[in-house]
Amino acid sequence: MLKNELPGHVTKEGIRIYDVADYPGMHRAGALAARILDEMAGHVFVGQTTGELDRIITEKVEEAGAVSATIGYKGYQHASCISVNHVVCHGIPGQKTLKDGDILNIDVTVIVDGWYGDTSRMYVAGKLSRKAERLIQVTHDSLMKGIEAVRPGNTFGDIGHAIQSYVEAQRMSVVRDFCGHGLGRVFHAPPNVLHYGRPGTGATLEEGMLFTIEPMVNLGRPETKTLADDWTAVTRDKSLSAQFEHSIGVTADGCEIFTLSPAGRFHPTYSS
Repeated sequence: MLKNELPGHVTKEGIRIYDVADYPGMHRAGALAARILDEMAGHVFVGQTTGELDRIITEKVEEAGAVSATIGYKGYQHASCISVNHVVCHGIPGQKTLKDGDILNIDVTVIVDGWYGDTSRMYVAGKLSRKAERLIQVTHDSLMKGIEAVRPGNTFGDIGHAIQSYVEAQRMSVVRDFCGHGLGRVFHAPPNVLHYGRPGTGATLEEGMLFTIEPMVNLGRPETKTLADDWTAVTRDKSLSAQFEHSIGVTADGCEIFTLSPAGRFHPTYSS
């Protein structure tokens, strides 16, 4: 393979098809990102700062001999995005101190041997409120329903519809301003994986497609706005927001999840 040449071929929609022989590389990258998030659970507590969480993540990436995909990406200077309460995504780590009942999404992407592992999950500082617990559960379950729709012959609209129909039945809303994305040997690539849609629409899923599914769900309305830092996206109505993300690959009869939690800690209410 020539330098900078990517493996596989490209569909008419611009979606790269990888060989399933590439999947072990994706598993290694995904496993590292997931393990780092497992290890962060003990560092999330009342009084902790988001900046310190990011420092620990940066250290863990370096200790593993991996590379952070986000440091230097479009000028971003952190190894994670940490989004607290009504921050939908792309929250910048800093001096913010976690308070009792805060919920937060930590999003990490690492590069291992050229492969990208991208995942995020929810955490709670202190005591989890009932409404936040329900939001987190619905968001988690919507991701899994989207993943259940992944198999050759289905479409990306089927994934979005599975997520949207479930979330709206729970009287919550799906964010439409951000979406999942293709990845593999690159951070972001086609397709855009929408978390809403109509069955049977969009590109058809094929074995060898690699992408993230990462629904963002709001307790209130779906509209967002981006703050003056050009990164932080928040709910317009200041309602709570939650997100979960897995990196997956389409197989002959379904899909593989590359970012499964080694310790079974993907959901914040796991038993420790």
